Amino acid sequence: MRIYAKLTLVTIVTRRMSAKAQQGKFQPLPFIINLGITLGIAAVASYFTIKEIPGWYSTLHKPSFNPPNQLFGPVWTVLYILIAIAAYLVWRHRAESDSYHTARLIYFVQLLLNFSWSIVFFGQHQILWALVVIILLWLSILANMYYFSKFSRIACWLLLPYLLWVSFATTLNFSIYLLNH
Repeated sequence: MRIYAKLTLVTIVTRRMSAKAQQGKFQPLPFIINLGITLGIAAVASYFTIKEIPGWYSTLHKPSFNPPNQLFGPVWTVLYILIAIAAYLVWRHRAESDSYHTARLIYFVQLLLNFSWSIVFFGQHQILWALVVIILLWLSILANMYYFSKFSRIACWLLLPYLLWVSFATTLNFSIYLLNH
């Protein structure tokens, strides 16, 4: 019985040590999955966006600070990659805790809101409702940063450019609403 207890204890300690060692190693498959999720959302959302830029979007009155249309694609690509890296870093430090489950839930809510904005703004041409969605998105990014910081400060900071860009996009959305209402 004592030998079995010692072997069980050694097995438990070895597994814990192995799990901790895995946290420090780069794991390509989970990283690719995180990247695939964010870039997949970007690809589907761009379906609603790209065709409307030369059409409906070009007919809208825009503020003087509206950036060139060619800037949006590269900026969003970089942001989606940063979002994926942040999610991967949190996944590496995950634990079966309420904080991790909350962080994961908020992460997917903000991805859903991000995706929804393109559909509401470009797909449905609902500028005011898109403003509501983007404000909810901004709040969810802030919450996402807070919960990600519990697992990785770097993950939190990687979301800062996203928050700043969505802050700018919210101002732009609001201005477009005012100019076209």
